[in-house]
Amino acid sequence: MRKTALCMVTLLLVCNAGLGQQYNVLYSFAGAQAGDGARPVSSLVFDRSGNLYGTTSSGGSSAGCFAGCGTVFELASNPDGSWSETVLYSFCTNFVNGACLDGEDPTAGLAFDTAGNLYGTTTHGGPLNNVGDCGVVFELSPPSLPGGSWTESVLYDFCSNYVNGQYLDGLLPHSQLTFDGSGNLYGTTSVGGSGHADGGTVFELSRQGGGGGTEAVLYNFCSLGQGKSCPDGTQPMAGVTFDKAGNLYGTTSAGGNFYSQGAVYKLSPGQTGWTETVLLTSKQSLAQAPLGAVSFGPSGNLYSTFSLGGQSGGGGVFRSGPHGGFTEFSFNGNNGDGPTAGALIDTKRSALYGTTSQGGANFSGVVFKMTAPEEETVLYSFCSQPNCTDGATPLGSVIVDHSGNLYGTAKLGGPNGFGVVFEIVP
Repeated sequence: MRKTALCMVTLLLVCNAGLGQQYNVLYSFAGAQAGDGARPVSSLVFDRSGNLYGTTSSGGSSAGCFAGCGTVFELASNPDGSWSETVLYSFCTNFVNGACLDGEDPTAGLAFDTAGNLYGTTTHGGPLNNVGDCGVVFELSPPSLPGGSWTESVLYDFCSNYVNGQYLDGLLPHSQLTFDGSGNLYGTTSVGGSGHADGGTVFELSRQGGGGGTEAVLYNFCSLGQGKSCPDGTQPMAGVTFDKAGNLYGTTSAGGNFYSQGAVYKLSPGQTGWTETVLLTSKQSLAQAPLGAVSFGPSGNLYSTFSLGGQSGGGGVFRSGPHGGFTEFSFNGNNGDGPTAGALIDTKRSALYGTTSQGGANFSGVVFKMTAPEEETVLYSFCSQPNCTDGATPLGSVIVDHSGNLYGTAKLGGPNGFGVVFEIVP
């Protein structure tokens, strides 16, 4: 089988050094001792004014965790071109009997509703139970008056439905949330559910009538197969993406038909519930362990990344057509290695953008761009400055503004060693 790159012809890609790109560190996190966040691992989101919002997996002002329990932050642009950071919320502020009831360790990005409220998940936190803290879905509401404090509300505590040794509602969510047209929230849990191998779930959190929300599990992974075999996928790390018809798409990091090393799936609604279809079953593919969400191109093609496998073992980017067909591009180390986030499709510029957590000129990750017909450009290699003051190890994807500037986070590096928020200007 001939390997091809995204809407291209062959795998003979041109890897450029990113000449002409301007890289800026907009903010360097200072860590828990300074009451600031640390180690951002997720993507960012814009508000209507162009300010940036995100999470850090540790840091903050709470004493409930040794290195801080994580934060939600805002980065606002100033007239002189600088940016100012504000910690909107420090998790584990509600620390009772050894439990962070308001959540702990946010590893996913945020989602805005039309009223300006922020929504997200924490991987840990919530009431203690037989397996520890299982994670929460939270809402963060802006202050009614300028300069006031944001208010956090826990919408759902995972591990709330325990039956016969199984947490049927799932636990340990790593995924960013997605809205439907009615304001309901959708996401995944990496484990739990009613599957035979504790394979995780896709869930909906209904917000009708206000209040916290009612959780419904739309699909339990490891519902097929037996033992450790999960042909329908297991351990989803990323969230879900809607198509125009109301179907949900996502990836699982294991199981399925990527040589049992992950799957791309589709969930279709029906009168009797949601039906899962594993989309990518090509045994010729070398792709393994997809960790990121999927994105749709203007022609209906589906794109994402895989963190392992490929021609050199360092993962890559894949495309799946709406009527079948699968093509892949493999990283070789020099141009990136080990992507953990999905891909950004920029239809205005006919480009695909992403990050890899490793590889590049300094083995600390890259930001890359892919364009037709067959060109990959390394826009930036992290750790290009002494002591990695420019950041290292980007784990989230990038976002783009109207001018084509890219924004993202790197988990490590910066002057304080706690990660950075960066900008790349074309």
